[in-house]
Amino acid sequence: MIELEPLLFVLGIPLAGGGVLALWGHRDSAMALNVGFSFATFLAALVLTGQVIADGPRFVWQREFFIDALNVFLVTLTAFVAFTTAIFSRPYMRVERDHGKMTPPRLRLYHSMYQLFSFTMLLGLMTNNIGILWVAMEAATLTTVLLVSVYRTAASLEAAWKYFILCGVGIAQALFGTVLLYMAAERVIGAEEATLLWTDLDAIKTQLNPNIVTIAFAFLFIGYGTKVGLVPLHNWLPDAHAEGPTPVSAVLSGLLLNVALYAILRCKVLTDGALGMPLAGRMMIGFGLLSVVVASFLLMRQRDVKRMFAYSSIEHMGLMTFAFGLGGPVANFAGLLHMTVHSLIKSAIFFTVGHAAQKAGTQVMDDIRGLIRISPTIAWGMMLGSLAILGMPPFGVFASEFLIITTAMREQPWATPLLLVALGVAFASIFSRVQPMVFGDTSLGRLAHPPALVPVFVHLALGLMLGLYIPPWLDAWYREAARMIGG
Repeated sequence: MIELEPLLFVLGIPLAGGGVLALWGHRDSAMALNVGFSFATFLAALVLTGQVIADGPRFVWQREFFIDALNVFLVTLTAFVAFTTAIFSRPYMRVERDHGKMTPPRLRLYHSMYQLFSFTMLLGLMTNNIGILWVAMEAATLTTVLLVSVYRTAASLEAAWKYFILCGVGIAQALFGTVLLYMAAERVIGAEEATLLWTDLDAIKTQLNPNIVTIAFAFLFIGYGTKVGLVPLHNWLPDAHAEGPTPVSAVLSGLLLNVALYAILRCKVLTDGALGMPLAGRMMIGFGLLSVVVASFLLMRQRDVKRMFAYSSIEHMGLMTFAFGLGGPVANFAGLLHMTVHSLIKSAIFFTVGHAAQKAGTQVMDDIRGLIRISPTIAWGMMLGSLAILGMPPFGVFASEFLIITTAMREQPWATPLLLVALGVAFASIFSRVQPMVFGDTSLGRLAHPPALVPVFVHLALGLMLGLYIPPWLDAWYREAARMIGG
């Protein structure tokens, strides 16, 4: 029973936090409680990670939960970003409350749904059951709909409705794909022994009917690809980022998109084994590259700062999907590294964007100027974060993008010029907008509550470290996960 305690706490703490904050989320102490629950979840995730590193993969609860090299690092990353975002949320929500945008009922809804969102993400990552994974992703959709719409403005309600409809349709496609996987397993091991446990499906993947699995992956890829934000199923993402609270934007980019991509990777492993050919990889290459190119050019048209960085998230998720589509040890390693540094850097950017938008009273970039004079720490955090996400060395994004592009030059040389042009357009679009926001003239005043900037520079420091030095234990972790993904 003692061995089960870390996983019990990783799932139990945010679930309990959601219940507690549903009752007390409107009080002043709720902001500290949100941080406390998130910190406790992060500590439990660290303990669980230490056990997996020391003892290897493990099953929990009649094999319904499975922790291995692929998901355990995402569990830690998810818990960490949820914790730092909760820290950022404290002063941010105080300002929103003072401005009348967050009433006591809205604060209670926000804090409780924040914890339940963390629970659904961790549940989806650690379950061994593909059916429970679908349930977790559907629950995540419902919690984030409530988070996006928390301001109750016409724009936020429209964004939440669009998010619900598009992702609801997408997740329905994923459900049909899950049913098809069960049908394929039933034909191999019989109706009495058929299962949706991923480890059982992985053991018999070479015996699964390739025609059924091909159709199943198509539906699963469309369904979970909607949650990843891949073009042309991306329309919900910019609206959700722009109209919801900035902490929600940070966890959407840093957590939800990763978990949806993780679901696709688990399905890709089964599909590659059943087909014996890289059909799944080719689909991921095509839609990943399309997402990178389209999102990069759409960046040029944006005027809202949160929408701009939302399109940047679509671009980077496309790049990760492209990398995993290439497959092989180097591209998979690069995809996992990019997944990590993107979560850290993009959430740090949204932290600075949130404080900057509160200072200016608007998210329109033309009206946000001279942050260096108002708050040098916010200004430098935004500038360094923007340079980091644009792939400037020595940050980790440069290292992962370098590995992806060099692998593409060898494996898919036709795609390399498209990648380079798209990355160049994205660099010009974002840098040309951020530079006047940081160094322009301004008459803005200071915030009533000091912003939480420690998470910004902790994230940036970790992103810098991963560009210069990857600890041996983390390197081994990435290599093992890359081997599991295969391709």
